[in-house]
Amino acid sequence: MGAAATLEELDRDPHPLHARLRAAEPVSWLPALDGWLVTSRELALQAMRDAETFTVDDPRFSTGQVVGPSMLTLDGDEHARHRGPFARPFRLDSVRERFTAAVLDETERLIDGLEPAGRAELRRGLAGPLAARIVTVALGLPDEDTGAVLGWYDRIVAAVTEVTEGKPVPASGREAFAELHASVEPAFQGDAGDLTRDEVVSNLAVLMFGGIETTEGMIANALMHLLAHPDERAAVESDPSLLPNAIEESLRLEPAAAVIDRYATRDTELGGASITRGDLVRLSIAGANRDPAVFPDPDRFDVRRENARLQIAFAHGPHVCLGMHLARLEAHTAVGRVLERLPGLRVDPEQPAPAARGLVFRKPPALHVVWS
Repeated sequence: MGAAATLEELDRDPHPLHARLRAAEPVSWLPALDGWLVTSRELALQAMRDAETFTVDDPRFSTGQVVGPSMLTLDGDEHARHRGPFARPFRLDSVRERFTAAVLDETERLIDGLEPAGRAELRRGLAGPLAARIVTVALGLPDEDTGAVLGWYDRIVAAVTEVTEGKPVPASGREAFAELHASVEPAFQGDAGDLTRDEVVSNLAVLMFGGIETTEGMIANALMHLLAHPDERAAVESDPSLLPNAIEESLRLEPAAAVIDRYATRDTELGGASITRGDLVRLSIAGANRDPAVFPDPDRFDVRRENARLQIAFAHGPHVCLGMHLARLEAHTAVGRVLERLPGLRVDPEQPAPAARGLVFRKPPALHVVWS
């Protein structure tokens, strides 16, 4: 059934395709991806929990081709060796203690710069710069220029997307990682266990672009959804305690990372599909998050959805997102302050209505808004 799927369809609006596949064959071979696509939440979770059968440790893994081996591309003991030195600062209590004031201060500073004009593009005027600044602080690199960091990030993400589409790593991606490698003095070198300098930098690169991508997408998508659903936005504005659940519902409806890759280590069966050792198995987070077996009326944006937190936008299992607590803190702060400080916020009528796009990373290319 997935034979007719195209990369354009997956980039533009994959959700109708996901619904058809999930109903008929939740593990489907897609020639366009040269791999299997898993659209069932239960089966995606099963694969994420079974790193022995569905591994990231394969030379084809897109991010590994761009930045080298890291916690994102390794499993087992090697994964633990790479992830361990970076884990403690991103625990919930540490994030709240270390970053709450910094995130609020940076959010206020960015909104201060936007407010007088009465109009802005919020993806790169707020979401991206906030994410870039906080991730540099989190990694102990506060002197790095935010513009330079965003430049590295843009080129690395674009390179990962091209590899996911079956293309070779572009020169721009290699150059961006080389610039990052040359410019960054690894913040964790003293506490990095037995990681080499190159291994530290590869992990910093993963944390840097992963942290920016997740957070920028979270903020942009949440604002996009709230602007597109005035009644839901009014509910949040009248009861700010709904904001955290609104963020979870936005993550469910349009996760910033739409698919994650795994590779079969042996011949196996998943959801009725016979998977051969070495096959690429793409787990659709976007598909899993709209599984009607878990989320009734899954295409509806509902800030009061009782089980919105069952979304798996941050993945699951050994590779659950290290920075999810920090990303949530930034999204809650940024979206909340935008709604409070920019009265009458609405999509700029002179600009195209925002819509999420992307094969791997989904968010609106731009989010032009005006306010009173």
